[in-house]
Amino acid sequence: MKAVVFAYHNMGIAGLDALFNHGFDIEAIFAHEDDPDENCWFGSVKNWAHQKNITVYTTEEVNSPKWIAKIAAFNPDIIFSFYYRKMICREILDLPRIGAFNLHGSFLPDYRGRCPVNWVIINGEKRTGVTLHYMIDKPDAGDIVGQKVVVIDLSDTAKTLYDKLCRVAKELLDELLPLIKGGQIPRQKRDLKAGSYYGGRRPEDGRIDWKKSAGEIYNLIRGVTRPYPGAFALMENNEKIIIWWAEPQELNKGTAVGDVEISSQDVLVQTGKNAIKLLEIEIQGKCFTDSQIFKYFRQGGVTKLT
Repeated sequence: MKAVVFAYHNMGIAGLDALFNHGFDIEAIFAHEDDPDENCWFGSVKNWAHQKNITVYTTEEVNSPKWIAKIAAFNPDIIFSFYYRKMICREILDLPRIGAFNLHGSFLPDYRGRCPVNWVIINGEKRTGVTLHYMIDKPDAGDIVGQKVVVIDLSDTAKTLYDKLCRVAKELLDELLPLIKGGQIPRQKRDLKAGSYYGGRRPEDGRIDWKKSAGEIYNLIRGVTRPYPGAFALMENNEKIIIWWAEPQELNKGTAVGDVEISSQDVLVQTGKNAIKLLEIEIQGKCFTDSQIFKYFRQGGVTKLT
């Protein structure tokens, strides 16, 4: 079965591995060049393709007439998209004989759109999942082929959850690809009104609102900590402090939100409910942990974060 694949990131590699292992004939791969301004902590689809001697393209104009014609010339039976970052136009989606399918990192119809792995943690969800679905010209909106639940632990970060999703995606594809090859493709209609849609996130969206509860702030911190840009606040001198890790603590002294409380060797920040204990921070490119945080705040006289 001839496939054209749009893929990027570790999830892209997981999808390509599954197709290769199940004997799909991958005619061509469309990926992205890595962004020099991005922290590229993930694997390279381009390198994967070179290792397998499969043609790979990294054009960002994939929906142009030139590339539509190029893809049509491959005469694909099927198209897959695994964490490809661009919407694929209707002219391309209509090309394959069997259909076009996308792998999405949430339990659809919940968390359609961008950055689902970050959003589910930021919103304090207890579970998410992976979904393979038919592609239409709306994001993550086509009928469902199959999906699996992934449990979110309270200690999960976006990175550890993403790693779980990649593992479960392989399990899902191992179940579904033989059905697809055999022409027995499940198809489940869904009601988009019952789900949710989220847009992309920017580094500035990591600004902490200390009026929120300690639990909500903890979710933001673990949702955008490394390898993502991190949650941050400002100190009294307007200097930025990135909080890479922290934990909620019970503390209700009636002080104002953002007030810093130094207790024993701990540095706590008052929130709208309870407090956040700082465990790893970064200031002016220098990281501090444990007693280093206590020393920095004690010597610097920092009393409030905003």
